[in-house]
Parts: sequence; C-alpha cells; structure tokens
Amino acid sequence: MSEPKILGLTGSIGMGKSTVAAMFERAGVPVFDADAEVRKMQGRGGELLEPIEEAFPGSTGPEGVKREELGKLVFADPEKLAELEGIVHPAVGQRRAQFLEDNADAPLLVFDIPLLFEGSGHEAVDAIVVVSAPADIQRERVLARPGMTVEKFEHILGLQVPDSEKRKRADHIIDTGTSLKETEAAVLALIAKLRVESGSDS
Repeated sequence: MSEPKILGLTGSIGMGKSTVAAMFERAGVPVFDADAEVRKMQGRGGELLEPIEEAFPGSTGPEGVKREELGKLVFADPEKLAELEGIVHPAVGQRRAQFLEDNADAPLLVFDIPLLFEGSGHEAVDAIVVVSAPADIQRERVLARPGMTVEKFEHILGLQVPDSEKRKRADHIIDTGTSLKETEAAVLALIAKLRVESGSDS
C-alpha cells in the first residue's frame, strides 16, 4: 500500500488559508492544523499548561495559557522563545505522528502550516500549496480584523516570506481573490488532479 501524499498548505496573513483548509476537509481530505493543536494543548486542562507554567511562572491560569502574558515574556527574548518552542514543538510532533498513523489509508493529507517557508516545514511535505490573493484584497481583509492596525499588519508582513516568493516556490497556487465558489472549484480540481496522479481516483 502506498503512503499518503502530503500537501503543505500555507499562505501569508489574510490570504484565506483557513478557509481553503476547511474546503479540503469538506472534500474528505484529512487536515492537520498545527496551530489548532497548540491552542488545544495550551487551553483549559491542556497537557502543556504544567510545563509552560513551570518554565514561565504566572503565564497560565484556569482558562489555559495567558497568551498576552506569555508573549511579553518570550517575544523579545530569543532564549526564552527557544525554551517555549522546546516544550511545544515535540508535543506537536507527537500529535502529527498520531494523525499520520490514524490516516495511513488516505491517499492525500494536508498539513496546514502558516510559517511553512519560515521554518523547516517544507521538508516534511511532498508538495506545497500556496493560498494567495492580490495585495489590496489581503490588506482589506486583515485591517478589518478586530484590534488590527496598519503598524501591526506591516510588522507581521515583515516577519513572513513575501507572497511573491511563496508563489515562486509553490507546486500549486489557490487563488482566493475570486469568489468562494470559484476558490472551492479550484480546490476540488486540485484534489481530483492529485488523486489521478497517485492512482487513487477510483
């Protein structure tokens, strides 16, 4: 039996990656969302609360990790950030291994990785799907978010690999500058194409 083909799904802020991930799921493709797993493990009763509180006293409470407090502690300190990553990354790796085991029979899997190019995530996938939209649409979407400012948006963009670079390095591009219906049609067409290529379209 052949192993599943793993797609790395990524895209800059406001490009619609979460929407596209949901479209893959609706089409029956299992999706591993690393960020969602971290939120669960850092939420109420999560398995990472104890080690995080031990390393960063006062950063957790009854509802889970106090994201703002923890952010203040680690954001400007590379050593502390590395310490936090040393707690979080192995736990995410275990969840991902379990996901792969649970879906070993699926022809196609998606890893939803926001910082795929910024980290080493691209090494763990067979093909890369970049979700992209024109810059003016991206800007409009992001600035409509509660609490978002132009400064924050510019700062986040500065930390991310530019969209133009992501598009160059992509194996497949999903354009979200169109209607949701057109975007979903593009996702379904890509799934069909990949299933044919892997011989699992029967």
